[in-house]
Amino acid sequence: MILLTDGYNDAHTAKTAICVLRYRPEEVVAVLDRQAAGKTCREVFRTGGDIRCVASLDEAPAANTLVIGIAPPGGKIPVTWRPIVLDAIRRRLTVVSGLHDLLKDDAEFARAAAEHGVRLVDLRDSDEHDVANRRGIRPECLRIHTIANDCSCGKMVAAVELAEGLKREGVDAQFVATGQTGILIAGGGCAVDRVIGDFVAGAAEKLVLANQHHDVIVVEGQGSLFHPRYSGVTLSLLHGVMPDGLILCYEMGRQAVFGLEDVPLASLDEMVEVNERMANLMHPCRVIGVAVNGQHVPRDDEVLAECQRVERRLGLPACDVIRHGPGKLVAAVRAVQAARGR
Repeated sequence: MILLTDGYNDAHTAKTAICVLRYRPEEVVAVLDRQAAGKTCREVFRTGGDIRCVASLDEAPAANTLVIGIAPPGGKIPVTWRPIVLDAIRRRLTVVSGLHDLLKDDAEFARAAAEHGVRLVDLRDSDEHDVANRRGIRPECLRIHTIANDCSCGKMVAAVELAEGLKREGVDAQFVATGQTGILIAGGGCAVDRVIGDFVAGAAEKLVLANQHHDVIVVEGQGSLFHPRYSGVTLSLLHGVMPDGLILCYEMGRQAVFGLEDVPLASLDEMVEVNERMANLMHPCRVIGVAVNGQHVPRDDEVLAECQRVERRLGLPACDVIRHGPGKLVAAVRAVQAARGR
């Protein structure tokens, strides 16, 4: 695949491209970004190794897919990208998008795709229409869920790293995707922020039912209970998953809600209190660990000191899953398993 980030290669907006580069680099041949052309993905995104950034599809190695690599607020495709997408369609590349603006609903894209026999894949397209029923959930399957005080601060990365860490220790674990980037990585899931409000909890429950043959499932969180825009999706997802344990995620240095700088972030203590209270409305649950996101902090010792501060403050294990690995969170999950006699 070719990832498209043209002009939007910051860590927040380009999180789809960055996560695909981190977890599926073997499937990526290039990133199309004219600002970064000639550089490696390691130089631009701090992941992806020597995969090159190119200025056009003409410069990219042979590929069969173009992936829209950004997740901007509102989920709209940049107007300046339309010629690039149409060029990809003319070259008979499958086009994959996780944006709210569905490719299939765009008359120009749909007409070009039909003319050239090209697939348009909308990861956020959803026809979910079932409410939650709270039936058939296997109690032996341990359900872990990532939460946060904001959007775009590492819930998916923490979930993926925790699931992979559990697997390395011989645990039958599965990452469950609830957003477009997670779906690209996992190969399946449901973008719950596209589901009609009444059916979000039902869609989350269906993901649990579909994956509960595993001993542990780690369900990716979305948004935040404290976010003025996305709290509704967060709460419905939390209630549909009915988790046994929560992993609290936050980004070091962030002081306000992303995109709403006049809204201060909730404290760690408030995050624990409110999320546990809301989760326990449906099922007994507690926060069992903290994933500290230190991506914008260059010094390792500062990140380690922050993790140690959090551990003292909350009495919970804390780590940066990229810098330190997920070992402490894996141990926390296994402790919950042991306490339940598994």
